[in-house]
Amino acid sequence: MQIGKEKLLWMFEKMHQIRFYEETMAAAYMEGKLPPAIQKGLAFDIGAGPVPGEMHLAAGQEPVAVGICAHLNDEDTVVGTHRPHHFAIAKGVPLDTMTAEMFGKVTGLGKGKGGHMHLFDNAHKFSCSGIVGASMPIACGAALAAKKMGKNWVSVAFFGEGAANQGSFHESMNLAALWKLPVIFVCEDNQWAISVPKQKATSIDWVSDRAAGYGIPGIRVAENDALHVFESVSPAITRARRGEGPSLIEVKTDRYFGHFQGDPETYRPKDEVSRLRVNDPIPKLAFLLKDKSFMTDAEETALVKKTPDAVSKAFAFARQSAYPEGADALHHVFVPDHATNRTPA
Repeated sequence: MQIGKEKLLWMFEKMHQIRFYEETMAAAYMEGKLPPAIQKGLAFDIGAGPVPGEMHLAAGQEPVAVGICAHLNDEDTVVGTHRPHHFAIAKGVPLDTMTAEMFGKVTGLGKGKGGHMHLFDNAHKFSCSGIVGASMPIACGAALAAKKMGKNWVSVAFFGEGAANQGSFHESMNLAALWKLPVIFVCEDNQWAISVPKQKATSIDWVSDRAAGYGIPGIRVAENDALHVFESVSPAITRARRGEGPSLIEVKTDRYFGHFQGDPETYRPKDEVSRLRVNDPIPKLAFLLKDKSFMTDAEETALVKKTPDAVSKAFAFARQSAYPEGADALHHVFVPDHATNRTPA
């Protein structure tokens, strides 16, 4: 599938937005956690600051999200991982309500009850989970629904290479292949399953080779490059929409931050991230756009300048929003009639 100027510019703008968002969140998350707590002799306080709980950021992995979501429409389903922001942004989830959810505010996607690993946006058909490997069976369910309704919608399950060793991976691949479900399994191979290197956890070099065991196509994208991702996934999207079943895509990508914010990263070579950043996919895409005469330096500057404003407004919205009331903990929770003698909330 040939990609045009409009799609390339969309990918470039989204990648910038994702990167700026993640860097902004990295700073906001650390507020109140470091370094004053350590100076007082206290441990890292995961619950302190405006953004409580864990935080997993995806800077460096932008090509996977934009290269695939550039193929999708509003009716297609995306199921992300515990590192979900780049997928959500690429799928069109609003920045303000997404950010408010991470801040635990009532204006958030889940009214502040889910946090950053449990984002759910029915309007944009996006969800994610903190459970490793959980995206795959959920995406199969969405694909089965589309098939039964006679729609040519597809669903995409994103997961890390560590999740490819979970039972849910094999069960979902088998089911999708057997029933020819319109689902694309996308493995983000950033070489690290938390702190365990891929070669110490996985018995084969390439996860995409496992597709052969289920009689479906397996495609490996060896570069962290948005255009290569877009072009490589095109046959899988076409195959799924035609009712020909699933495909497995593996993308070699790079994680610039730790597994979580606050991760000391003692398991990584000290110069690893600096080496990875030499091949930053955002400048690479900018060079391609200019080489094709799709973007001038002035146009690049204009596009880049739009990003901080949108992200800053989302963070301001989150900070200014109210926290839920204590009684809200009892709302939007299923309670059986026999347990309380009242109807479900």
